[in-house]
Amino acid sequence: MFITPKNQKLMKHKLFTIPSILLLVATIFVTGCTKEGPAGAAGPAGPQGPAGPAGAAGTAGTPGTPGAPGAPGTANVIYSAWLDVAYGFNIDSISPNEKDTLGFIAQIPAPGLVDSILSRGEIKVYLNLGSTASPDVVPLPFFDPIYFNPALLINPDFYIGAIELSSNRNAGTRTTAGVKSYQYRYILIPGGKTARMASGINWEKYDEVKKYLRLQD
Repeated sequence: MFITPKNQKLMKHKLFTIPSILLLVATIFVTGCTKEGPAGAAGPAGPQGPAGPAGAAGTAGTPGTPGAPGAPGTANVIYSAWLDVAYGFNIDSISPNEKDTLGFIAQIPAPGLVDSILSRGEIKVYLNLGSTASPDVVPLPFFDPIYFNPALLINPDFYIGAIELSSNRNAGTRTTAGVKSYQYRYILIPGGKTARMASGINWEKYDEVKKYLRLQD
């Protein structure tokens, strides 16, 4: 076929138009494909899958450090304040064969001293030869033939509701320059290993007793 200039020009125009049309169609197609439609309704939940295998056991933790021991309990122990005690002449202590013997007696009321403590508990009585500001505390019974001349002897006897003291001298509370000395204190310890042993406390040593009971004076 013979291509004239006019036909050549027309062919170029057709060749230019066809690619353009194809490009336009492709653009429209791509644009239509990338545009998202509205979200559809959620489908029903699927069946639960089988349980997975058990995990490996964890390693044991390091044991904690033990806590400090608690303070000793004193809930069942009964103790008095420092008490003023007056002795009286004990005429019963003079026997017919010992007309020169003198005796003195005193009584301390102790409402907490019940039969169960008398039979199964422990009773301690202390004498403060000094003062509360400068204590010199000794347990009863007390006997001292060195510091005292003549020797001083004090013995306690225990009854329901009372403690009786007997002495060869008048060992009653005295006041010198406004300061009291020779005061007495009792401690009643119910029966039972915990109360009586009290973690090894020595009840004959007042400093240990004071610390254990947390006495303030």
